[in-house]
Amino acid sequence: MSSEKQSMQALKFSKIDKAKFFRTLNKRVNLYFKDNKIKRTGNWKLYSKAILMFTLLFVPYLLLLTISIPEWAMLLLTLVSGVGMAGVGMNVMHDSNHESFSSRKWVNRLMGGSMYILAGNVYNWKVQHNVLHHTFTNIKGHDEDIDAGRIIRFSKNSKWFKFHKLQRYYSIFIYGLLTINWAITTDFKQTHRYLKQKLSYGHLPSPANQWTTLIVTKILYYAFWIVLPMLVLEISWWKILLGFFAMHYTAGLILSIVFQLAHVVPNTDMPLPDKKGNLEHTWAIHQLHTTSNFAPNNKFISFFTGGLNHQVEHHIFPNISHIHYGRIAKIVKQTAKEFNLPYYEYKTMTKALKEHFNQLKVLGRKPAYE
Repeated sequence: MSSEKQSMQALKFSKIDKAKFFRTLNKRVNLYFKDNKIKRTGNWKLYSKAILMFTLLFVPYLLLLTISIPEWAMLLLTLVSGVGMAGVGMNVMHDSNHESFSSRKWVNRLMGGSMYILAGNVYNWKVQHNVLHHTFTNIKGHDEDIDAGRIIRFSKNSKWFKFHKLQRYYSIFIYGLLTINWAITTDFKQTHRYLKQKLSYGHLPSPANQWTTLIVTKILYYAFWIVLPMLVLEISWWKILLGFFAMHYTAGLILSIVFQLAHVVPNTDMPLPDKKGNLEHTWAIHQLHTTSNFAPNNKFISFFTGGLNHQVEHHIFPNISHIHYGRIAKIVKQTAKEFNLPYYEYKTMTKALKEHFNQLKVLGRKPAYE
């Protein structure tokens, strides 16, 4: 057993919630669904949106393969596919792998498999996101979503290097590499690490099954997005690779920015446990301290990001479909206020972007203890 896993197991959230915040909130949210006679999972709104996002992803690709168009138009279509790729990730894959897309498990498994189309791996994603990120949000050494290696300092608890002084300028270029890294290196490293640590969300797959799934899906992925265009299109191979990169860069940039605005902003905490591994707050209250909403009343942002602009609601109720977040946000905000707890949000995406890059500027300064 690795020391990393041991330290993760040692972390303990406080069980002291004298005012019973989460019990009260959970009761009110359950009552909302009961009174309105609706399921906590997706409905026709989500399913129709899924069709739209898959259309944005695949139709440009099919047009590339079937009609004769100028190369500049081909590049433009790859960018549209990138937008669709991000849309599928945020609206379909994300809800499905949280088991909130549908009340039918087989539908969630099927739609959750869209992760393979995005160059990722379901097992890896569920461990990194559902287990580590949603449990140990913003805790260095446990939440891999705030670990960018040395290149970007997302946490005040991370080691500082001189080049971090410039991170507010170069970070935006790094963000776009998110999904291309899934396709090339990240999944292989995570599978090796997670299997070694015996981490899983639910059933732990056998190493043979996981490695087989990973390798086969990668081969199919490269065949579909790279080899097939090389066989069909009469353009240079490097131009096809450029289009592939452009698609992924577009998707990666969108996905990274949405995440950063929810967690790496001035108002969110980056807590550390004490020497015994104890955390200050209960799990639910911890989520309030480490997440932030942005543009909550912007219908387009809520629609396209799959409700990930309602990050507070998502972290407290990850198994509720995002199509309900706008309504239950009122309940969460009011309950947090009653219990004198934080409820962080930026009214506009522009404000959240500004605050995020200001935070990178602050984190890029040399700490006093260095």
